[in-house]
Amino acid sequence: MEKSVFFNRDLSWLGFNGRVLLEAAKDAVPVLERVKFLSIYSSNLDEFYRVRMPVLMAVDEGNAGNEEAGNYRLAREEINRQQQTFGEIISGQILPLLASQDVHWIYNKPIPELISAKVSELFFNEILAHVYAVSATGLNSFFAENNKLYQAVILKDVQGNERLELVNVPSDVIARFYSIMEGAVQYVVFLEDIIKHNIQYLFPEDSVVNVFNLKITRDAALNTDYNNQDDVAVALEQQLENRDFGLATRFLCEPGIPLRHLYSMIYSLKLQGAAIVDGGKYHNLKDLASFPLNGSKVSYPKWSAASSVMVPENETLFDVIQKKDILLNVPYQRYDPVLRFFNEAATDAFVLEIYATLYRVAHNSRIVSALITAARNGKKVVVMVELKARFDEANNIKWAKQMKAAGVKVIYSNIDLKVHAKVALVKRRIDLREEYLGLFATGNLNETTARFYTDHILLTSHQSMLKELEALFGFLSKNKKVPSFEDLIDFKHLLVSQFNLQDRFIELIQREIDHSKQGLPAGITIKLNNLEEKVLIRKLYEASQAGVRVRLIVRGICCLVPGLKGISEGITVTRIVDRYLEHGRIFIFENAGSPDLLMGSADWMNRNIYSRIEVCFPVYDPVLKSTIMELINLQLGAKAQESIYLFLQKKLNEVL
Repeated sequence: MEKSVFFNRDLSWLGFNGRVLLEAAKDAVPVLERVKFLSIYSSNLDEFYRVRMPVLMAVDEGNAGNEEAGNYRLAREEINRQQQTFGEIISGQILPLLASQDVHWIYNKPIPELISAKVSELFFNEILAHVYAVSATGLNSFFAENNKLYQAVILKDVQGNERLELVNVPSDVIARFYSIMEGAVQYVVFLEDIIKHNIQYLFPEDSVVNVFNLKITRDAALNTDYNNQDDVAVALEQQLENRDFGLATRFLCEPGIPLRHLYSMIYSLKLQGAAIVDGGKYHNLKDLASFPLNGSKVSYPKWSAASSVMVPENETLFDVIQKKDILLNVPYQRYDPVLRFFNEAATDAFVLEIYATLYRVAHNSRIVSALITAARNGKKVVVMVELKARFDEANNIKWAKQMKAAGVKVIYSNIDLKVHAKVALVKRRIDLREEYLGLFATGNLNETTARFYTDHILLTSHQSMLKELEALFGFLSKNKKVPSFEDLIDFKHLLVSQFNLQDRFIELIQREIDHSKQGLPAGITIKLNNLEEKVLIRKLYEASQAGVRVRLIVRGICCLVPGLKGISEGITVTRIVDRYLEHGRIFIFENAGSPDLLMGSADWMNRNIYSRIEVCFPVYDPVLKSTIMELINLQLGAKAQESIYLFLQKKLNEVL
């Protein structure tokens, strides 16, 4: 029974990635955007193999009686089906569509004679300097790097003896795709096909029998067992240098390699523990993000982000926030007010202290630059930097070093407790009176991802809510894993994991159950990236059984099973995949006709509930609350993101 009412998280995630893949098959999506969806699908799958496949493999190997055993096989079967669909979309849809526009993508076929000379010219002029070969005798000591492309070249010498050598495909240092024009016709050629077309040059004394493309994916796990705060950055930085040298989890190879050569590579390259996968001719198709195609009709029409707040010339943003809350809905609205918030904090003469959490920031972060400026201006700046943000560790270490050098007090989270909250606090003193200004967000303080992640940012001067935030920063500065008695904070506004978040959500669901039983209006609408945690899922099941209408928008993992007779018949789940990545977390509780609306950083995953600091916050302003509820209703009504864009444009024109 337990297993039947919960989807497996990894198989559910693969379902999400399959949904991404389906965007590439839609005729209504412009052709270059379809190619980019193929890139996103491929990138997602690579990360899945690095992060989740090792977990599934370990469960299968060590827990034969475990209910999760067998999911590794099911995952591989689903991936194989999706890979088949991937190839069909390219061959059956993308290639003919490009050809109709005089763009010939040379895919899974020889280089045409018409462009052969130009291809060879590219090889000798631009590519050859980056190409090397690993001899048959050198394979035993060669380390095939994570997600790098190689070619297995089968050769025959003059005596007829066959051997295998490895050639690198340097797509990490030069272009993966090359565009060649013949009159008005464009040809697009893979880097590996250019190398293969000229491979004989590398082996002048041998005959080239065949060439096969391959790559190896390695485990991305890092050891986070550090002794103290001072060790964290140094130890993590050392580990990052070795991340790409983890155990191999996947050996992806072009079909058709003779078994004797396949097994030779497995043993020489020490790949015995990896999944051997026939993966088509081309790998690392995340590189499709750089596919060389231009034209006004190949991409989505441009949407200009609207202004979200008007600051009178004789006032500051801080003045406006003191009068009313501001809600930004990016990327439909400009991110500029967030940047201005930190810029004003860094230079405002009344600002004494600034606090912020940083999880994933832009590589050239203007927000971090403002925090550095604030410290140099003599303000107390305290920043909680999460070094364990997967694949952003190096960028976070870089910024942490720069902030420390400027006088910022940098705090790293406890090794067992990630800080995933997206919050900032500014403390001012005017005429001996302290006042607070704050920022609460559903997404990272990152001006780059704000261009294509849908998120919500609240700028507020709600004093009691911000005093709760100040108390939270006080706890974070102690670097504890679990709050002790003296750390208990009386949160009346904020929902904070490790303190009251799960309990408070359960109370809010229970209130809807009670209202439904009393015949009062009851309903729950929740938008998340991922839904896994079973205590909260069971509570939603209980609500459904009590007659509460539960509407969920879940982008990725969803372990809740809707529509089960007697269990979840009153629950619907919607998944939205469109031109922007849905990222905001929103929670609406009907409350007998007087809805409560909260937003925040927390998905309902085990990690978010039990091993992270997350912050969810209420939206009190009735106009802002109404706007968010209208956005959600548009999405639940199966309206595309274009409808959201047009709605917000109209709404802003009315306000501004």
